[in-house]
Amino acid sequence: MIDVEPMFTRSDGDYLFARWGRPIVPVVFGVDDATLSVVKGAIEAVVVLAGHQMAETDPELGVNLMMFVFREWDELVETPDLDRLVPDLGPLVVRLKAAEANQYRHFRFDETGAIKAAFVFVRMDAEMEQVPAEDIALAQAAQTILLWSDVAFRDKGPLARIGENVVLRPDIAAVIRAGYDKVMPSAAIDPSHALRLAARVARDLPV
Repeated sequence: MIDVEPMFTRSDGDYLFARWGRPIVPVVFGVDDATLSVVKGAIEAVVVLAGHQMAETDPELGVNLMMFVFREWDELVETPDLDRLVPDLGPLVVRLKAAEANQYRHFRFDETGAIKAAFVFVRMDAEMEQVPAEDIALAQAAQTILLWSDVAFRDKGPLARIGENVVLRPDIAAVIRAGYDKVMPSAAIDPSHALRLAARVARDLPV
């Protein structure tokens, strides 16, 4: 049986799971029209995999999944009103620059603990420049559909190569489907939740 608990156990030791509690309404900044179609296609594919929904607008927020693609972290500080959406944006940018990070995801939650908004930041450094747009989009969509641990993909990303194609790892796809099972909660902090996920994943994955 796949070990699901580490996927949602954060670096501080706390177990924390959350999925989207509302339809996803994405917008992408910093890309051309062709890349925009690629990104939205990847998001839609992962949403369909999860059995979740997308929508044209969010009644509370308008859009609730914002992806920013840029060259330098300082560009975020210069983006109007972004500091109102992402708390402590200035200090966050300083930390990300110091870590030489090329991606970051920030989530907001509703009163039940479910995800209500996400902000995805992708810095196109030399490493990212070598990755096809389709792969970047699919990886970010997968990492945004659930609140994974902050170290879940530190050693191994969510994608796998099968022949000439890059796809979601089967175990990650199975966890996403399990996480959106209608009988499962939208948020959980008890590690026993991982056992319920793992049981569903075991039924989903081929032997």
